[in-house]
Amino acid sequence: MFDDVAVPELTEEELTALEAVGTRRSVAPGDYLFRAGDATYDFYVVVNGSVLILTQADGGEREIVRHGPRRFLGELNLLSGMRVLLSARVVEAGEVLVVPHERLLPFIATIPALSDKVLAAFIARRKILLEGAGHSVRVVGSRYSPASLKIREFLSRLRIPHQWLDADVDADVDTLLKSFGVGPADLPVVVTPTAVLRHPTPGELADYLGLTVDRLPERCFDLVVVGGGPGGLAAAVYGASEGLVTLALDARAPGGQAATSSRIENYLGFPMGISGGELAQRALVQAEKFGAVLSMPCEAVSLHEEAGHLVVRLSDGEDVVARAVIAASGAWYRKLDVPRLEEFEGNSVYYAATEMEARSCVPEPVIVAGGGNSAGQAAMFLADAGSPVTVVVRADDVGARMSRYLVDRITAHPRVTIRTGSQVTGLVGTCGLEAVRVTGSGGEDTIECSGLFSFIGAVPASEWISGCATLDAAGFVVTDRALNAEALDDRWAAQGRTPLPFETSHPGLFAVGDVRSGSTKRVAAAVGEGSASVSSVHQYLSFSPAGTS
Repeated sequence: MFDDVAVPELTEEELTALEAVGTRRSVAPGDYLFRAGDATYDFYVVVNGSVLILTQADGGEREIVRHGPRRFLGELNLLSGMRVLLSARVVEAGEVLVVPHERLLPFIATIPALSDKVLAAFIARRKILLEGAGHSVRVVGSRYSPASLKIREFLSRLRIPHQWLDADVDADVDTLLKSFGVGPADLPVVVTPTAVLRHPTPGELADYLGLTVDRLPERCFDLVVVGGGPGGLAAAVYGASEGLVTLALDARAPGGQAATSSRIENYLGFPMGISGGELAQRALVQAEKFGAVLSMPCEAVSLHEEAGHLVVRLSDGEDVVARAVIAASGAWYRKLDVPRLEEFEGNSVYYAATEMEARSCVPEPVIVAGGGNSAGQAAMFLADAGSPVTVVVRADDVGARMSRYLVDRITAHPRVTIRTGSQVTGLVGTCGLEAVRVTGSGGEDTIECSGLFSFIGAVPASEWISGCATLDAAGFVVTDRALNAEALDDRWAAQGRTPLPFETSHPGLFAVGDVRSGSTKRVAAAVGEGSASVSSVHQYLSFSPAGTS
């Protein structure tokens, strides 16, 4: 389980280098270096002696791994600033080197080999935890509860190790709930090492975990990126790596629509494909490595200018101030116009096809509505998992909007049936979905299913900047050369310039990815736009009296 990547030993040279920013401390058996639930912790290297990493289990602690001399402690939450997931207890007297967490990344960034070793270990350790080695968060709820699904989706997309307990089928749930004084009316419940959260929203859970803006000592940034999809994460990586004090926000969790994809095969450099969640996680770590701060779920609801700065107002009433803003807020999947949709959303109507949703449906039959790549990827993933899949496409040709490689695969798959020229017109069921009515040229059919996966097009998430930036007829943000003279007010004449690449009609506000009018709706295109827009941000900041940071 723990290989040399997950538990490497530091060389004498690396240990000596860390001594420059750390301090040695004697430790005795029974000492805790940190505990699950602590708000934060430092980076520890075992100089001599040994330390156990522990997870909470059955009212006690269970060993995950033992660290001896020249091994270091910690995992990905040391980068994100999230609450501690595990405990570290000394079992053999010795000495540790303590490096304050705020000094770790700036220092190791100057030593690439050390940086690579630490980050690779952190990533490997998180993967081991996700595979079941340990967790300090338990979610108790019902598979039919939309509130439970939102919590599970939030934790899964942030790749936070947790245990899911279904109150409808798990015999141990009643005992657990009674031990915490919790009743069925309190579900969903999130049990953590230091708190029991009743009916939490993703925002309340994020606040407990330390992922919201409230934890930040500063509220003024060189660059604020609104949106954590591929475009926003790319902008955060490039902004932070080029020295801008960068904050990235997302209304839900990292990855955007890409995170709903079980497999992306046409992204450069991944010939075997990569899941949207894994791609987002790697980008998140990359951004944090360079010092970007990421906060989510934090929904931007409005934007205005004040004293030469852009002010982003969040849904909780908080403000963050920026010298420049990149809108990468993407788009949401359109909702089907059918009766009873809200009744089934969150328990059998889904807008993502990942392992979490699949566990609720497979091997029962499912419906996939939509004719784009996301629909094709979902159909393949669910069919490979064991479900018979019916793909419902409004167009007469399934290849009208779907990449040829996906068309070839779904048409050849023995568990996939394609209904072109058709649409979903009704939902049937009691607690959960039992069947879907599909109407086409041949009339209406009722198809039994346990889940409906909807990927029927996108609506831009541009409401928060609608008063500041010019939008096209569909609500997408118009940028640079697509802006006509009527869209540019006196501020542009005063500055003696035209909009930079990706700049909107409001100076200092840029737009990339799916929210931008005319963009190519692909992961690679969004990443390219997010990366390239930072060059324009630098140019814009050079025009301002304060200059760049």
